[in-house]
Amino acid sequence: METLVHSTASCSLLVVIVNYRTARLTVDCLQSLESEVRSLPGTQVVVVDNDSRDYSVEAIQSAIDQYGWQAWATVLASKHNGGFSYGNNLAIRPALQSPNPPLYYLLLNPDTQVRPGALKALVDFMEQHPTVGITGSSFEDREGKPWATTFRFPSIWSELDSGLRLGIVSKLLSKWVIARSMTEEAEEVDWLPGASMMIRRQVFESIGLMDEDYFLYYEETDFCLQAKRAGWPCWYVPQSRVMHIAGQSTGVTVQDTIPKRLPQYVFNSRRRYFVKNHGWLYAAIADLAWSIGYSLWSVRRVIQRKPNTDPPYLFLDSLRNSVFLKFRSN
Repeated sequence: METLVHSTASCSLLVVIVNYRTARLTVDCLQSLESEVRSLPGTQVVVVDNDSRDYSVEAIQSAIDQYGWQAWATVLASKHNGGFSYGNNLAIRPALQSPNPPLYYLLLNPDTQVRPGALKALVDFMEQHPTVGITGSSFEDREGKPWATTFRFPSIWSELDSGLRLGIVSKLLSKWVIARSMTEEAEEVDWLPGASMMIRRQVFESIGLMDEDYFLYYEETDFCLQAKRAGWPCWYVPQSRVMHIAGQSTGVTVQDTIPKRLPQYVFNSRRRYFVKNHGWLYAAIADLAWSIGYSLWSVRRVIQRKPNTDPPYLFLDSLRNSVFLKFRSN
C-alpha cells in the first residue's frame, strides 16, 4: 500500500471506494474526483472491488488506464465480499501500517459524485478543528435537490417512534428521532452516512478499524458511537457537497420504487448494534417498543385506509430477528 499513498507537507488523504457490481457508477465517481485530486496534493484513491464476480475490476481498471488516472487511482480486488466495513478496512489497514500513513481517510460510495471543492472543504475543516474526529458531506440528488440529513443514535425512543409513526408522538420524541434536517451551518451530530465520511487517522489509532461483524447497515453508526465515546466528535460540513444515488448496490434504499423484502443482514446489523452498545436488556426493550408501536400503526393504517408502503413481511421478519428469538448479537 505504501506505493499507493504519498503524503505531502500540506495534505495526505486516502479515498476508499467499495464497489460491488456498480462499475459504471464507480467510473463516474472517479471522473468527479479528478479535479479534486489535483487540488489536494498527496491524495490517493483506492477502489476495493468486493468480489463482484462480474466485469467490474476490468472495467474500472480500463477506465483508469484510458483516462490516465494511474498516478492516483488503483483497483484492489478482494477475493471475499465481507461487506462495507470489510471492504474499507481492506484498503485502510495497510495504509495505516505504512511508514508514512495518511492523515485523513474518506469513505466514499461508488454511487456518488463529488462537487467542486467537496474534499477540500472536509480537509480544511479538519485542519481548522484538530479535536474533530469525523466529518461528513451534505448530499443532493441527481437533479441537484438537496437532502441535508444527518442522524441521531438509535434508542428505545427512536424505535418506538419508528414503529408508531404518529405525528404528536414524533413531536414529543423529537430529541430522539433519528433523522435530522440540517441547515447551512456546520454542526456537531451523532453520526453521518458512510457515503461520504472523512476520518482522522488518530480515530483509527484510538478505537481501531470498522467492525467487520456488520455486513451492511449500522456499521458507520457504531463507528461514530465508538469515536464519540473515545472523545472524537462527528461534524456535518455543508460546504462539502456530494451527489448521492441511494441503494444502488443493495436495492434496499432505492427511492420511488416498490419496497423489497429487507435482507437478513439488515436485521442482523440492527440487533448487533443494540446488544453490542447497550446490552441485551436494552435491546429487548427496543424490540418491544418497535413491535408495540408498529402494531398500533398497523391497526390505525387499516382503520384510516392508508397505503402500506413498508417492505413485505416487515413485522414478521422483525419478530423473527428480535433478541427474544435470537440471543446472539450477530
